[in-house]
Amino acid sequence: MNIALVHDWCTGMRGGEKCLEVLCELFPDAPIYTLLHNPGTMSPVIERHRFVTSFIDRLPAKRTQYRRYLPLFPLAISRFDLSEYDLVVSTSHAVAKSVRVRPDALHICYCHTPMRYVWDMYEEYFGKGKAGLVTRLAMRVLRPFLQRWDAATADRVHYYIANSENVRQRIRRYYKRDAEVIFPPVDTDRFQCSTVDDHFHLIVSALVPYKRVDLAVQVFNTTGKRLVIAGTGPETAALRAMAGPNIEFLGWQSDEQLAQLYARCTALIFPGVEDFGIVPLEAQASGKPVIAFGQGGALETVIDGVTGVFFDRQTAASLQQAVTACESLRFDPRAIRAHAERFSRPHYRHSMERSIQDKVRQHLVRQ
Repeated sequence: MNIALVHDWCTGMRGGEKCLEVLCELFPDAPIYTLLHNPGTMSPVIERHRFVTSFIDRLPAKRTQYRRYLPLFPLAISRFDLSEYDLVVSTSHAVAKSVRVRPDALHICYCHTPMRYVWDMYEEYFGKGKAGLVTRLAMRVLRPFLQRWDAATADRVHYYIANSENVRQRIRRYYKRDAEVIFPPVDTDRFQCSTVDDHFHLIVSALVPYKRVDLAVQVFNTTGKRLVIAGTGPETAALRAMAGPNIEFLGWQSDEQLAQLYARCTALIFPGVEDFGIVPLEAQASGKPVIAFGQGGALETVIDGVTGVFFDRQTAASLQQAVTACESLRFDPRAIRAHAERFSRPHYRHSMERSIQDKVRQHLVRQ
């Protein structure tokens, strides 16, 4: 079969790109169709593939400001010509699932979420205080169009695979489709179970509004305890401006540096709502507990009182209570590590390979 992979954009290695990386191993000759590619930002496994990019890749400031071209994404993804491919596997959190395939071809989508910034997390991205006035006014006009387009193109996919039960429910709500659930890969072998505690709490996150890193900054400004933040994003300047001297911003960190941070921290802070969330499992693979907001994918990856602590309101006061509760509990690093191993990379690879093979067989039988 002629096979193609489709990914929203290739600008760095986050959770979705870890999933793409495994698909690249399964299909080493498949080209990657993507809105844009910043060369050198992906893993060697991914960078070895041939990239086919859209006109977004040739627009000004695309390397860092590509999100500003959101209104053009539907047009860009629809213009890809995939007519030569028998099997298309997309990994989508935005528009990748909306590619057109040949009538007799098979399209399988590994869905990280329906487009979150026009559905259930619109306010987190474009609410008052989250975006400028012009952007908010523009999105008020664009949102209904993007919602209609996203729902209307949902049936371009033959089979959905969701990255969590949480996302499966969203797919059902917005696309009226069912999905199989396969949890994303966690490279647990990169982490060692650690009993070291250098007395700092850790955040590993893109610095964007919906991650709610601001809540942790508020809490640790009050307590004066040490907080280390690894990550970059458009909120960096605003967060630095509100942070006290006990809060350290490390910027982007390599895999090796992150493994050391996980191993040395007291606990991970995870204050946002994620579709799934690989970071909490990386911390748990290091034997460290997670203090997480009790919604979204964290409910499927953290066991309250065993591998971490939940807080039930997205407020600084609620997070503060959870930090205090976590300090009063004794956690077993080996039990935390054992839980994380249930989400290992080999398990994801095997599950995806088997699922794709089954769906190809079903498709061929129907033909």
